[in-house]
Amino acid sequence: MRLDGKIALITGAARGQGAAAARRFAAEGAKVMLTDVLDDQGKELAAELGAEYCHLDVSDEDAWAEAVAFTVGTFGDITVLVNNAGILHFSALAETTLADYQRVIGINQVGTFLGMRAVVESMTRAGGGSIVNVSSVEGLGGMPYLVAYTASKFAIRGMTKVAAMELGQHGIRVNSVHPGAINTPMVGEALGRPIDISPIGKKVALRRVGQPDDVANVVLFLASDESAYCSGAEFVVDGGATATHALS
Repeated sequence: MRLDGKIALITGAARGQGAAAARRFAAEGAKVMLTDVLDDQGKELAAELGAEYCHLDVSDEDAWAEAVAFTVGTFGDITVLVNNAGILHFSALAETTLADYQRVIGINQVGTFLGMRAVVESMTRAGGGSIVNVSSVEGLGGMPYLVAYTASKFAIRGMTKVAAMELGQHGIRVNSVHPGAINTPMVGEALGRPIDISPIGKKVALRRVGQPDDVANVVLFLASDESAYCSGAEFVVDGGATATHALS
């Protein structure tokens, strides 16, 4: 039971990478608060796992305060936060509206900032904890047509390092996870149609796209005491995509 005694709040936990992390956490003994805006799916998964569910729009400051208070009141002080919620938006730079840019930044970047800030008091009372911020390989290098998404994921990478430096004195570790092509609904929804991303897998060293469990296993490691001396670091889960460059 690698997370025995841990109290975890996971955002974007109703499906995809967040749901995979929630399953792994519950299986390893954590008390888990699933949060999302997809209430029906979130409640169903929480019931299946013996966990709890709370509606949370991560871009809403007041909603964060309510979610943290609910988690503390239900389980006790939070010792693990997984900032997983995020959205994707494809458009050329010249065609990206301010509204679309701000929507992505509001959820991906501001949501991560608000989440980290919201749990500091609770984690400090608990004597420490682990914050896992889900960035992307687009937080390590740019990709055409993803200006807002890339900006938000680079910001998460940077905020992670600042938070690690500030919060280490309280026993709070902060790390970022950088998934590559993972088989979740996000890409298809961003494009407005179902899409087969399996051909992308042929471009990476391991010759396959990733699965949500591939990311969840790394998140589990960072949430556990096995990563007790890891903070301010970047953990890449991309099948080898960032092992090369454009001239290879």
